[in-house]
Amino acid sequence: MTESQATNPVAEVVDTELAATIPGADERVAMASQWQLMWWRLLEHRLAVGAGVILILFYLVAAFPGFFAYSNPRDTDAFRQHIPPQRIHLFDEGRFRPHVLGLRSERDPVTWMRVFEPDPEQKVPLRLFARGYEYKLVGLIPTDIHLIGVTEGRAEDSIFLFGTDGMGRDLFSRTVHATQISLSIGLVGVLLSLFLGVLLGGISGYYGGVVDNIVQRLIEVLRSVPHIPLWMGLAAALPRDWSVIQLYFGITVVLSLIGWTTLAREVRGRFLSLRDEDFVIAADLAGANQMRIIFRHMVPAFLSHIIATTTLALPNMIISETSLSFLGLGMLPPAISWGVLLKDSQNVVAIAQTPWMLIPAIPVVVSILAFNFVGDGLRDAADPYAN
Repeated sequence: MTESQATNPVAEVVDTELAATIPGADERVAMASQWQLMWWRLLEHRLAVGAGVILILFYLVAAFPGFFAYSNPRDTDAFRQHIPPQRIHLFDEGRFRPHVLGLRSERDPVTWMRVFEPDPEQKVPLRLFARGYEYKLVGLIPTDIHLIGVTEGRAEDSIFLFGTDGMGRDLFSRTVHATQISLSIGLVGVLLSLFLGVLLGGISGYYGGVVDNIVQRLIEVLRSVPHIPLWMGLAAALPRDWSVIQLYFGITVVLSLIGWTTLAREVRGRFLSLRDEDFVIAADLAGANQMRIIFRHMVPAFLSHIIATTTLALPNMIISETSLSFLGLGMLPPAISWGVLLKDSQNVVAIAQTPWMLIPAIPVVVSILAFNFVGDGLRDAADPYAN
């Protein structure tokens, strides 16, 4: 057993459990670090692993939206308004030939709206790694290769997997591009909240006294204000003439300034119980500086609490951005986020006539559930006493 594990009862309990479940792994477990033990326990949580795979796919889409989208998300066409979602047919006359059916349109005699119907006589073959509109891969490399496309013609005129909106823009491509902003705001916002929560909560719990009173009163003020009015007030303070990038960072800072309080309370409570422990006093007597004591000795002692709070904060950040954008106080066009897309379905008439405009809500729900499942798995993996 390593020196660190010999003084760590948590590692000893994990060692015992893993040694009992992994045949012939006594020596391997005894030499493993705390992070390796956490990783092995996480792999046993099948629901968390499955949710983690889903999140990896989401972030792959967010990293390469131009590759996964087959249509320019800002390409409008008055003749493509409110096209319903198309179905992909995998077989044609018994042979594997992925295709979609062409569309024919006519005017509804009652509403005078253009109505689209699939035409069985028109079959548009699909292909992988097809050429389409030009974009920059990771913002640097110009290319026109997309995951799916059509053999001939333009994908923008043939494929509408999620349908189109009132301006004729492809909803699937817009949902793919919206993933980048919505997920990155959540990730960046949580990282800022994690830094503020651990720093201010740690200082509050470690020093106590006047510093503790100031930090706790600030937390109480922020938590006493209802979240939605507070979001609205802070978001409304952002200039309307800001660019998309400026709005992005502005919304991220707004969400971070609100989201750190829960973690700070968790950290403060644990620090109050740990600052008089023998290992903290020993580190202080050995000459370790205060920042080293906080981040090297005290924070790892309740890592499971930090992981649980952080992973639960990620879906809250996504919901916050979506809510602000839905209310028109967050990201605004031409920016594309899940909340901006859902803003088009704010009234009952739009939902009744074009229900596919609610499709962007699906990735919101799936990503939030996935984050919660991964958070449960990480919490159990970091806490060896959990059942």
